[in-house]
Amino acid sequence: MSSGRQSIPPSPKAARHPATGLSNGVISNGATSTGDSPAKEQHIWLVTGPAGCGKSTVAKHIADSLRLPFIEGDEYHPKANIDKMSAGIPLTDADRWDWLTALREASIRELDRGSDGVVLTCSALKRKYRDVIRVAPYFTPNLHLHFIYLDAPEEVLLQRVSARKNHYMGANMVHSQFDILERPKADEIDVLTVDVTRPVEAVMDDALGRVVETMENIRLNAQ
Repeated sequence: MSSGRQSIPPSPKAARHPATGLSNGVISNGATSTGDSPAKEQHIWLVTGPAGCGKSTVAKHIADSLRLPFIEGDEYHPKANIDKMSAGIPLTDADRWDWLTALREASIRELDRGSDGVVLTCSALKRKYRDVIRVAPYFTPNLHLHFIYLDAPEEVLLQRVSARKNHYMGANMVHSQFDILERPKADEIDVLTVDVTRPVEAVMDDALGRVVETMENIRLNAQ
């Protein structure tokens, strides 16, 4: 890339490199800046969860409130993926790798343009899918990666998806997503979990408040 960032490997296997340190609910490469002034802190906020959990609503609220660019992950699916989901056919791991890599690279491009952060949506149902995105900070000083997992029971999300119109993700796909869902475990400390069974306004306020608190903690720890 023209920005001087090192090339990030496209393979999901790269996410196994032990190059990062974890702290304060984020993943970062532990690099420090040189010179008299600290390097600019940047953030990737990945709003995750199964269909119907409110990823786009929450992500747009965070992006608008913090004046950050927003990336709708569904728009990065190739046509073949959309056709499969429209037909009620679950995606395989092989269907997702290029999509996940494209989202990771799109996030970095936004940061390369000078933004303090970027907010994007991605189901990231399995840990290994999240690990693909976790490659992003490996070669980038002061980049912090955060997942915001929107949690709700399957029956709640099934009702929501059934009420949606003009979306390729049908209600029948909710069950297939829960079949493969791997909820974040305690050792994934770059994940913030938000209960989305509450009214949407409460969910948006909670998610935004957690984001602001996390950024403030990072700022204070960097001093």
